[in-house]
Amino acid sequence: MTVLIVEDERALARELGLYLHQHSFACTVARTVREARALLADTPFDFVLLDLGLPDGDGLEVLAEAKQNEQNAAVIILTARGAVDDRIRGLEVGADDYLAKPFSLPELLARMHAITRRRFGLNKPLVACGPFQLDLQNRQLLHQGREISLSVKEFDLLSYLVLHRRRVMTRLQLTEHIWGNLPDTGFDSNYIDAHIKNLRKKLGQVADVDWLETVRGLGYRANV
Repeated sequence: MTVLIVEDERALARELGLYLHQHSFACTVARTVREARALLADTPFDFVLLDLGLPDGDGLEVLAEAKQNEQNAAVIILTARGAVDDRIRGLEVGADDYLAKPFSLPELLARMHAITRRRFGLNKPLVACGPFQLDLQNRQLLHQGREISLSVKEFDLLSYLVLHRRRVMTRLQLTEHIWGNLPDTGFDSNYIDAHIKNLRKKLGQVADVDWLETVRGLGYRANV
């Protein structure tokens, strides 16, 4: 999943980015309101981690504009401010959660997982996909209790398709989800096609994968 870290403290932004990268999130950093607005206008994100005290304005401006532009990212406010009014304002504008600094990185990760489960209506730890089960928190694909070995990108691709089940995901949408911004070499749909081919090969060795559908001229869909 992709994350925009809006934080002007370089050390904290770096720490967040490194930690989330270790847990397979693709992170982009903005240090000002202006940078955050520009990135949100051009790129879809799954999460925004938003500091309120930015050098050129209030982080709530970023949140309000993102909601006006129908940016679907889940927003967690990260700030040293402890006033109840700030928390209320953030939640009223549309934030999904609030963490006061200093905070625990594992707690942040747990809250991100909880938001993902709520957003996709997941009440159980395992998500069914055909004869397989996805364990999103432990990043495992299971078949009859046995783990199927997937690369990081293969797992990200499969889980994104399953979470958006029965919806066609274009190759561009899938590429942006996996890499964040497009690779330096430019967009190439072969990135996605190669991963889908590998997924079908691995999953097809143990069970039927007809539910992982190619939608000609558009992209892919998980009919589960």
